[in-house]
Order: sequence, then structure tokens, then C-alpha cells
Amino acid sequence: MSPTLRRRKKPDVGGTPPTPSDEVAAEPSPEPVAAAPAAARRRPERRRVLAHTTPVLLLRAAHPRQALITAVGLAVAAAISGRAGREVALVFATVLVGQAILGWHNDLMDRRRDERRLPSGKPIADGYLDPGTAWFALICAVLLVVPLAVSNGVTAGCLYLASLGIGLVGNVVLRRGLLSWVTWAAAFALYPAFLSYGGWGGEATGNPPQVAMVVLAALLGIGVHVLSALPGLVADHEDGYRHLSLRLALKIGATRLLVLALAWTVLDVVGLLVVGNAVGLSR
Repeated sequence: MSPTLRRRKKPDVGGTPPTPSDEVAAEPSPEPVAAAPAAARRRPERRRVLAHTTPVLLLRAAHPRQALITAVGLAVAAAISGRAGREVALVFATVLVGQAILGWHNDLMDRRRDERRLPSGKPIADGYLDPGTAWFALICAVLLVVPLAVSNGVTAGCLYLASLGIGLVGNVVLRRGLLSWVTWAAAFALYPAFLSYGGWGGEATGNPPQVAMVVLAALLGIGVHVLSALPGLVADHEDGYRHLSLRLALKIGATRLLVLALAWTVLDVVGLLVVGNAVGLSR
């Protein structure tokens, strides 16, 4: 027995069209279109929303990479010098908050300048983070960093706050000219004293740092200054800046300057480790 095939009905002589059921039976049904999962569509949107929340914007404006590297570096130095775990944690917290203050202040000072090159990659200049919010966070951080610093000891705390103040001044003056390195060297030179005088609690006292450690720390500050200035050399040149990093880059090239600055910084860190191992941090 041959199988029967279902065919469309042909219109009769009177012109009767085929019924809808015949049309459906004759034409194959389209295959369902695979739609992207709703969760996959919402994921990029959630990321965008999260990236523009105030806490994340404040974190980005705080220059988190430099803040974390500096805080970890000083905490490691404190640990190597024999400080207790809670003191190491206190050093880390103090420096991390201080670096956040410097980062927010830097972006606030550069806002008008950065607005001429949008998108700048900076939340304040790009209009995502209100300057008033950044100032409020900065003031709150100042109110936090003062007791944190003093908890390392009054002398150590005052030395760290002096270093922080020098950094804030450096965001405003000297940064455009040849003496741009001075505030970096001075701020870093106070770090060994902050560690050598530090301890736990406001009554903590210590000893003066080794002179060699102070000199090496100041030289490290110059190297960090050059490295941190490299990404903005083009913009600085357009704005008429003539700081140390830009002058060197114009003479020897940015790539060669990067190599030399990295070598300078690495050798300086090695020197700090060698001197610290030989004579210690404090006298």
C-alpha cells in the first residue's frame, strides 16, 4: 500500500479558495528562533551600572594602583624591620588612606585640564563623579588618616602627616617645572622616619632612621615620580609643562626614559634592602 500524501486543495471551478487548515497543513512551520538568554543580555548592563556607582567611581579616582603599591611597600618594609603583625596592618591602613587622599586631590586639581581631553578616563573630569562628592570623601579620609597616623606613635604620625602634606602641595605647586621632583623626594624621604619611629599606640616611640635609608628613599621618590609622569607626557607637553620627566623624555626619548627609570627604581629598592640588612632601618 502506497502512503497517501496530503495535498493542497485546488480551487474548484467556482473559484473556491483552499481553507486555512489546508494552508497550514501544506506549509512547513518555521523553526523557532533561538533568543539570547535574558541573563546574558543583562550582564553587560549590570557591569555598566556597577562601574558608575559612587563607591566604584571614588575607588577609580583614588588612583588605586599607586595607592596599593605604596601601602604594600611600606607594610612589607615594616614587616622586614621586625614590626608586629598588628603594627604592619596599621602601617598599611594609614598609608592606603593617605594615598587615596592624594589621588582624589590630584584629580580634583587636574579637573579643568582633563576636561579639555575627553574622555580622560578620570571619573571627575568625565562628569561621572561630582567634585563635591570627591571633596566630601577627601575630607572624611583626612579625618580618618589623622588618628590612624597618630596610632603609629605621635612622632611617627606627625612625620607621615608631613609627608602627606608635602604630597598635597606637590599637586598644586612645582609640578610644572624643573623642580617637580622635589616634593616627591621630600615625601619619600620621610617614610623611613615614619617606620623607624613607629609602633603601636600614641605613646609608641622609636629611633631616628639611618641616613643612608633616608637618602635612598628620597632617590626612590624621584624614580617613582618619573615613572608616574610617563603616561601623561604628551598632554603635559601640550599644556606647556616642563617638569623633569618631560625634559628627560624630550632629550632621550620616552622609551629609553622608561627603561632607565625602571632600572633606577629597581636598583634603589635593592639598595634599600642591602642597606637595611647591613645596618638596619634605625640608628
